[in-house]
Amino acid sequence: MKLTDPENLLETGIEIEAKPSGKNIKKLSLLSGGERSLTSLAFLFSIFRSRPSPFYVMDEVEAALDDVNLQRFLQLVNEFRDEAQLIIVSHQKRTMETADCLYGVTMKPGGSSKVVSEKPENNQGPNALFEIADTQKVNSL
Repeated sequence: MKLTDPENLLETGIEIEAKPSGKNIKKLSLLSGGERSLTSLAFLFSIFRSRPSPFYVMDEVEAALDDVNLQRFLQLVNEFRDEAQLIIVSHQKRTMETADCLYGVTMKPGGSSKVVSEKPENNQGPNALFEIADTQKVNSL
């Protein structure tokens, strides 16, 4: 990590460089989507460790990760869940499988939205939420 203008600390930016496994050091802007996500997540989780919070909110942060790096992300999530609550917006089935509770939004007849919730241990994982929403057997919040 480097300051873009070290002489002007009030207006300087930050330039992040990373060295993905087996590659040379590159600027963040030159990395692939998955490499950028992984680098950003490493940076975020290092901040989370140095400045703990009671909860964290993340929005589709793992969308560009491959299976190996998704597993690494989920291991970090499991480490943090003992100390904090994590609210993660995701379309990844494997991420949803780690959840204590799933929330979703479904379309009711007439076009209005309905928020639904389900605890995965009561069913067969994240697909249960969608099956329940489809059959309208949902728990309203």
